Amino acid sequence: MKSKKSIVSAIMSVFLLLTLFAYVPSASAATNMQTYVDAMQPGWNLGNSLDATGPDETSWGNPVVTQAFIQQIAAQGFKSIRIPVTWVQHTGPAPSYTVDPAWMSRVQQIIDWSLNAGLYVMINVHHDSWQWVNNMDTNHDQVVAEYSAIWTQIANNFKNYSNKLMFESINEPFFGNNLAATTQLSLLNELNTDFFNIVRGTGGANATRPLVLPTLSTNASQQYLDSLNSTIANLNDSNIIATIHFYGFWPFSVNIAGYTKFDTDTINDINTSLDAVYNTFVAKGIPVVVGEYGLLGFDSGPGTVEHGEMLKYFEYFLQYAKSKSVTHMLWDNGSQFNRTTYQWSDPDIYNIIKQSLTGRSSTADTDLIFLKSGVTVTDASLALNLNGNSFVSLKNGTTTLKSGRDYTLSGSTLSVKASYLSKLASGALGEKAVLTANFNSGPAWKIHVRYYNTPVLQSASGATSSFAIPTAFNGDQLATMEAVYAAGGNAGPQNWTSYKEFNYCFSPDYTNSQITLTSNFFNATTDGTVTLTFHFWSGAIVKYTIVKSGTSVTGTAQ
Repeated sequence: MKSKKSIVSAIMSVFLLLTLFAYVPSASAATNMQTYVDAMQPGWNLGNSLDATGPDETSWGNPVVTQAFIQQIAAQGFKSIRIPVTWVQHTGPAPSYTVDPAWMSRVQQIIDWSLNAGLYVMINVHHDSWQWVNNMDTNHDQVVAEYSAIWTQIANNFKNYSNKLMFESINEPFFGNNLAATTQLSLLNELNTDFFNIVRGTGGANATRPLVLPTLSTNASQQYLDSLNSTIANLNDSNIIATIHFYGFWPFSVNIAGYTKFDTDTINDINTSLDAVYNTFVAKGIPVVVGEYGLLGFDSGPGTVEHGEMLKYFEYFLQYAKSKSVTHMLWDNGSQFNRTTYQWSDPDIYNIIKQSLTGRSSTADTDLIFLKSGVTVTDASLALNLNGNSFVSLKNGTTTLKSGRDYTLSGSTLSVKASYLSKLASGALGEKAVLTANFNSGPAWKIHVRYYNTPVLQSASGATSSFAIPTAFNGDQLATMEAVYAAGGNAGPQNWTSYKEFNYCFSPDYTNSQITLTSNFFNATTDGTVTLTFHFWSGAIVKYTIVKSGTSVTGTAQ
């Protein structure tokens, strides 16, 4: 017979366990919704179409969306589509704020095409967030009235649709100008709660429809995650999905402050963000969708993030998201998957996305080999990131290179022999070959072999509106630029760093043989002498001096 003390102890133990489970629900608490989100993987965004702020879906340069194109998205292997929609330019005046029936019908048509293609579908209130909803702090009642009217109409129009259609309350919400975060979080809580009550109140399938709620600015800061977690807890509904957006570690994403490589800071940023959303939501049974991901430099111009470094970023982010049971939806504004030809502008990214569903892709510490003119060629070694795969072969086009003669593999270090590379070090400068390291699983890693000489810059004169430096790149490629005043201090925008933002401040034009300094750079540069230091991917460093006087600029090669 157990003693009274042991019985009390046992009762207390059970009580403590029940208390623990009451406050820290397991992931199994939302198994159905997590399964739903898992089935959405991978996802894709129909960006810059229905969300365009002009009069129609072609306002931002994309063609009219067709059913054939939507079917192509499904054929590419995507399981879900996010359809951003901007409503304000199609909405009538107060007090009814009636949505133009033709616009609602067009939105419905694309939703129908997507559902018929077998896709999960997410629609939202998109650029309205910065066009008028952000004035909620100063124009509260009108914003709430219009927001409520729009969502009431959307919810009623689709109330009988299957639950493969989900609603996202708003895109990248923020409020006011320099408004305190606590106030913004309170406003977002109100907006998300109103959205929830409006949709649920319309009945039908909306009573249980999956609803997607964003953090403030769809950012993964812990304060924002905690606030949304509190909102979701108060709503006490098992059919809610949390969402963030992810465009990487900012200095790497835009190529500023010398962050040209996919390094530990960028990796830690991925880990920290996804660990936070996992611990705050997924581990507690609340699924998470990264509604948009990419790089801020993804679409801003060629070379912003070097191609191989970009591929390593995508590979790592996708596999880490999978490890945290987080679904992702690629942001595509029309620049990734061509909406007329149905071709990928960068098939390498697409292949990494496909591979991420079943395993990892292999990469390397670089995708560049430089051979300098007039310098004896030596072996070129690359550290492979096998990521669980095995090296199979090295090819140049359809020709398979011979191990031992043309290259060696020691552990995970691939060394291309000087005897092979020297055959490429002749003739015109520029790219001489694209070698492919092939593996037993996943896409090949492309290695661009470039024959080069030190770039040469020429003196020039011009204006601050756009200043062009004549440049003989000589087969090299520009990595970044520093700008410092001759008298001391960093020149240009973001003067906390000497390294300027790629494309925003400067950009190479390989076709026209020039480097352009933009008006953005000069607008934040005072008159006087500035020393520019251009860093190239070969390792070459070339200095150049400019003198700014009002709107005039003169440049001198060093």
